[in-house]
Amino acid sequence: MTTADSVTGTTPSTSPWAVLKFGGTSVSSAANWKNVAGVLRDRLAEGLRPVVVHSALSGITDRLEQLLSQALGGEWQPVMDQIEQRHRDLARDLGIVPSPDLEDQFKRLRQIAAGISLVGEVSERLHARVMAQGELMATRLGAAFLTAQGLDVQWVDVRTVLKAESRRNANTRSSYLSATCSYEPDVELQRRWSSPGTVWITQGFIASDDNGDTVLLGRGGSDTSGSYLAAKLQARRLEIWTDVPGMFSANPRSVATARLLRALEYDEAQEIASSGAKVLHPRCIMPVKQYGIPLYVYATQTPKLEGTVISAQGGNVAAQVKAVTIKKNITLISMETVGMWHSVGFLADAFQVFKDHGISIDLVSTSETSVTVSLDPAANTLTKAALDALTLDLGKICRVQVIGPCAAVSLVGRNIRAILHRLGDALELFEEQKIYLVTQAANDLNITFVIDEEQGDRLVSRLHEIAIRKMTADRVLGPTWEELYGGANKATDTSAQWWHVRRNDLVELGRKHGAAFVYDRATLTARAQALKALPGIDDVFYALKANWHPEILKLFQQQGLGFECVSRNEVEHVIETLPGLDRKKILFTPNFAPRDEYAWGLEQGIWVTLDNLHPLKAWPELFKGRDVFVRIDTGYGRGHHDKVRTAGVHSKFGVPLFEMDELERLVKSSGARVVGLHAHTGSGVFSVDNWQSVGEILTGLTQRFPDVHTVDLGGGLGVPERLGQQGVVLAEFGAALAALKTAHPKLKLWIEPGRYLVAEAGVLLAQVTQLKGKGEVQYVGVATGMNSLIRPALYGAHHEILNLTRLDDLATEVVNVVGPICESGDQLGLDRLLPPTQEGDVLLIATAGAYGRAMSSTYNLREPAQEFLI
Repeated sequence: MTTADSVTGTTPSTSPWAVLKFGGTSVSSAANWKNVAGVLRDRLAEGLRPVVVHSALSGITDRLEQLLSQALGGEWQPVMDQIEQRHRDLARDLGIVPSPDLEDQFKRLRQIAAGISLVGEVSERLHARVMAQGELMATRLGAAFLTAQGLDVQWVDVRTVLKAESRRNANTRSSYLSATCSYEPDVELQRRWSSPGTVWITQGFIASDDNGDTVLLGRGGSDTSGSYLAAKLQARRLEIWTDVPGMFSANPRSVATARLLRALEYDEAQEIASSGAKVLHPRCIMPVKQYGIPLYVYATQTPKLEGTVISAQGGNVAAQVKAVTIKKNITLISMETVGMWHSVGFLADAFQVFKDHGISIDLVSTSETSVTVSLDPAANTLTKAALDALTLDLGKICRVQVIGPCAAVSLVGRNIRAILHRLGDALELFEEQKIYLVTQAANDLNITFVIDEEQGDRLVSRLHEIAIRKMTADRVLGPTWEELYGGANKATDTSAQWWHVRRNDLVELGRKHGAAFVYDRATLTARAQALKALPGIDDVFYALKANWHPEILKLFQQQGLGFECVSRNEVEHVIETLPGLDRKKILFTPNFAPRDEYAWGLEQGIWVTLDNLHPLKAWPELFKGRDVFVRIDTGYGRGHHDKVRTAGVHSKFGVPLFEMDELERLVKSSGARVVGLHAHTGSGVFSVDNWQSVGEILTGLTQRFPDVHTVDLGGGLGVPERLGQQGVVLAEFGAALAALKTAHPKLKLWIEPGRYLVAEAGVLLAQVTQLKGKGEVQYVGVATGMNSLIRPALYGAHHEILNLTRLDDLATEVVNVVGPICESGDQLGLDRLLPPTQEGDVLLIATAGAYGRAMSSTYNLREPAQEFLI
């Protein structure tokens, strides 16, 4: 397809026009208008001819709807006062005086409202005329402000430019309130708006018909207005300025880890918009796609952020999920009849009923005897009366069931069919959901599940965690919402952290040693005391593998903790470090260890755990007369990454439930006594339901093993990865444990946390060594990397990173923090928001007290960071 006009030869790459659409929030404050003026100056400096399209002030469209409603009852004046005062307040903030044209608009609106009050009727024509006033009034203010800023501004009534198309079979309502316009290149318009240095300002949302009457383009129509004008002008670019800096991989207001989508193809962007994203109206894509005009999405309040670019070459053609979206308030209509089996025309008859009622169908799923369709409230007026009338007529040809409210959750991306096998973890989440409908788009850009609405937000967050967030390196996926907007508040957010209080000491340690793990004694003590105080818990065993620093072990012994070890070397380290420790305070949980480790452990008088049947089958003589624990696989794994989920058929740990009969037989034949049952489903778990489920399974198994006196519920208590994120609520955890203890008072309950006790008590300090830029990507190199902290490379784990030297400075630069190891995976943090950083600064990597030094190496013969307890 060529994008050149046959008359002018203009193409997007050479066109002088840039169309900039600003949403309601963008034009509702003086601060934002200053940014708008700055953006326009930048475009003029580039030699472009800016065309500004903008919406009504935020909330005014709703107020105008209210004005119409109140006018019917004669109570319109308070609403009109609010509308007028809102514009006068903004004019005052902008330092301008409302123009005579704006004063005339206020007067006309009052006259119209008074007239409606007299006649008691609002026609569709009058409705459209009133609703258009929001944009007309707002653009008067915008033009006056930009003129006062020294710009050459021309105000245009867009109704003289955009003309509605005549649509066959369109009813009066849709003709006036949901019109469409032609958008072929307009050479005459290009001639009229060709003045260099001029800013043209006009309205979104409105147009006019062949009779000169005002029509509306539907809610969200300002995006479409901008797209129509960009196509008519054959603009170099269309810019959509809103309150978010681009399109994201999920709604960033509810999923803080949603990532900026840097580049998308037109079809991908339209699919994301159609599936529930509110940033763009889906109808705005087609005009710019047809003429090859790139579309940019930016945030007015932060105009320097990169945003999203949508073009024919955008995105990533590889098979990939790029967004998880949700549409709420979905209504399902299920139609069932045996008569449709092998019957010709049933679908035609059923769909004709929908057409007769003016109802648009969104998703469709069929079987031999039933059809289920979804109705999108954005495209339909689904009142109870409308649904009752629809089901009455459908009931003449089939059995009808109305289901709702529902939510449509979609995985959107490219070549979805090609990666279904890689979405196993994500699709497992639907095991807990009631799924009413599943569809896979014919264009292979999405797969959609319709579920109960109340489960929608939770499911989106979990799907995003699995399908998108763990993709740590991708040219399409940019920084998270949290990284983009968390920087300005980080100084406040960190004030309660122990390392904020000890900042000066830590900076000195970092400068002296280049890299150092530092652990805070007070935080370690507080965590141990909090767990020991939990109701229902008889003992806490610290999972040594998280951090085996001798001084930490001594501190935990003083607090009365036991120690869970997974190797002979770990047990020996505990015995050597704590020579007076009661051997029954050591739990030995080997996995696929050799025979001699079990024999040695039994001789030490410590608790030994079996986690499969092989030892009892192959070495029964070892366990004759011995007390042992057995690790049970509960059948499901949980945690923040598939590599830390330690139960289920794909995990190597534990005796599965379907082997309980054989386990019981082997225990009896070997002469062993099972005195403890143990399960650990994974790490990074935040819901107390996990331990409730584990407790119910393990206590249920005590009927098989009458010698059991202890149930070990495992660990895995989630640690917040981000500042301000809530961790496990200990009060809820304690209540769950207390309830379990009440139900089984004769059993001892143990837990074996590791990371929860030490992660937030430790930080990794790393001095900045070098700075490097590769185009738009900026690197901050530090003195240590994956040789000290491998979790980001191994798990895709997130650790907060702050510039401790400049902790109070505003974070304004997005950088990748990398180490000195000769591996492309040596990345401590991607797309992190930091203050301008210099060589010699000390960075702090938070929550590094667990699985940091314990998993470190001397790879590249670089020594890992030293350890200090303060």
